[in-house]
Amino acid sequence: MDSDNDRYAGAQTTLGTVGPARRRVGAHESVAANIAWWDADADDYLADHGPTLGDADFLWCPEGLRERDLELLGDVTDRDVLEIGCGSAPCARWLVTQGARAVALDLSAGMLRHAARLNDVTGITVPLIRANAEYLPFADGRFDSACSAFGAVPFVADVRPVFAEVARVLRPGGRWVFAVTHPIRWIFPDDPGADGLTVITSYFDRTPYLEVDADGRATYVEHHRTMGDYVRALRGAGFLLDDLIEPEWPEGYTREWGQWSPLRGELFPGTAIFCCRRAG
Repeated sequence: MDSDNDRYAGAQTTLGTVGPARRRVGAHESVAANIAWWDADADDYLADHGPTLGDADFLWCPEGLRERDLELLGDVTDRDVLEIGCGSAPCARWLVTQGARAVALDLSAGMLRHAARLNDVTGITVPLIRANAEYLPFADGRFDSACSAFGAVPFVADVRPVFAEVARVLRPGGRWVFAVTHPIRWIFPDDPGADGLTVITSYFDRTPYLEVDADGRATYVEHHRTMGDYVRALRGAGFLLDDLIEPEWPEGYTREWGQWSPLRGELFPGTAIFCCRRAG
């Protein structure tokens, strides 16, 4: 829920966005809106965040945590790893440098265009798949691990089919690690300053945030779940939750990223990283 930023003006203009709204949004409308949004925003997003994300680096969150330090996926040497919601795929390319056989998947053709370009720039070839995370185009037990750094999970109307699909394509004991905006952030406005410290809505209000055009069609959609919602959905899909990381704001780190800032980061978490493994 971080589209209230001047950087998004290009995508909003392209899509005819007239303002925010709160209402129920189903799977079909969520998919259509987010294809349109990320295709329209891909160039601006990479221009703004590309230098921080890198071409072949695995950044988990705006707080600066990286896979090279955390090793949440364990040793990926000679392992099959799926990145879901890959964007320009820097995480998948980094995994390849660590000896993994990585595959990167995203819904947005615009983002995958940048991923293909960066494959060429880096010389690190990652297979790129355009698909919906709710319908993964892979055989059962195809991967040893799956990961997602702010990709796909917040943008689907129902996270349970995504988790079920991830469980299906993982081998028994396979890891599923994903990062999302911390659910507690939902109660505050998307403002890195003092206005972002005032509660404006209920934590238990799961009505999606969306932006709409003049006809009321969604041009951007993001869905809220509580911590309990995530845990129940994971357990329902057959996952065991090994850890839940709520990164603290790094001392001396001054960079703002959308709603993430030192002011807010010192008071409450901005990211939740769920570390799971498939049972069996």
